[in-house]
Amino acid sequence: MNTYAQSPMAAAPLRWLESVAAWLDQRGKLAWIAALVISFAMIWPVGLAILAYMIWSKRMFGPCKSRHVATPSVTRSSGNTAFDAYRDEMLRRLQDEQASFEGFLDRLRQAKDKAEFDQFMDDRASAPRGPDDTKTDDGTKDAGT
Repeated sequence: MNTYAQSPMAAAPLRWLESVAAWLDQRGKLAWIAALVISFAMIWPVGLAILAYMIWSKRMFGPCKSRHVATPSVTRSSGNTAFDAYRDEMLRRLQDEQASFEGFLDRLRQAKDKAEFDQFMDDRASAPRGPDDTKTDDGTKDAGT
């Protein structure tokens, strides 16, 4: 068994790097690109290492994690089964409420679009037309045939 990998001193730099990566993830892909450019300008091997990490972890070509709504997926147990059941039920209810609210917003947008279209059609129908404004079905003027 290797005691070096288990020592707290060996894990400290990794925790620092993980916290830096989490900080950059919160700020999005632009922060990663800025860190990449700055590191290439200062110390190019570090920039190369960051570029390799971005490609390996799919941060460069994948979707930006900070722009998406996180769906809660709890895989870890807290150790308290009552709390875990409460948390899972609450998350399920919140997801259901979010889905119903998004449905409500969609219906609201559709109703608004329909009202605007109906208003446009009413305005168009009530607009006065002159004798030479005879139009055909395709919207072009009739040449008086």
